[in-house]
Amino acid sequence: MLVCNNADKYLLVDLGFTNCEGFLAPYKGTRYHLNLWRGNTPTNYMELFNLRHSSARNTIETAFGLLKKHWSIIRDPIFFDKKTQIRIINACFILHNFLREEKMEETNLLQEVEQDFMNIEAIDIEDGEDEYILYARSTSKWDEFRDKLAKKMFNDHIGRRSRIRA
Repeated sequence: MLVCNNADKYLLVDLGFTNCEGFLAPYKGTRYHLNLWRGNTPTNYMELFNLRHSSARNTIETAFGLLKKHWSIIRDPIFFDKKTQIRIINACFILHNFLREEKMEETNLLQEVEQDFMNIEAIDIEDGEDEYILYARSTSKWDEFRDKLAKKMFNDHIGRRSRIRA
């Protein structure tokens, strides 16, 4: 089971998931996908939350799409433990950003890395237990967290809009 002692860390999930500890889902029965927002503005906290949730997920999916083009390890399902999966994804993002900043071709970097690997000994490190998600159960506590977050977002949004009009 994923244990989340506070609301600092959670995964943004789509409408197919339940809103529960560690998984922040959009409101069901409320406009969600970005194409439904063209020409419309949110009228309540649930709509604004869903708009921003959808926008964030779209950005994340675009970033992963870029990574999948370059790094074959994440094109197919990964069967590593969660900690290793996180490290692989972080490494792919770091390499992607490094290549962009250095204006370097992927093949040149891979050749350099391959040479470095040939000069080091393999190290196998076991660093404790891994966390596994066994089940996800909706809780009123997590729904309250989402409501509180959504209402704060909406109040901030309304406050900014009223300052702009003034």
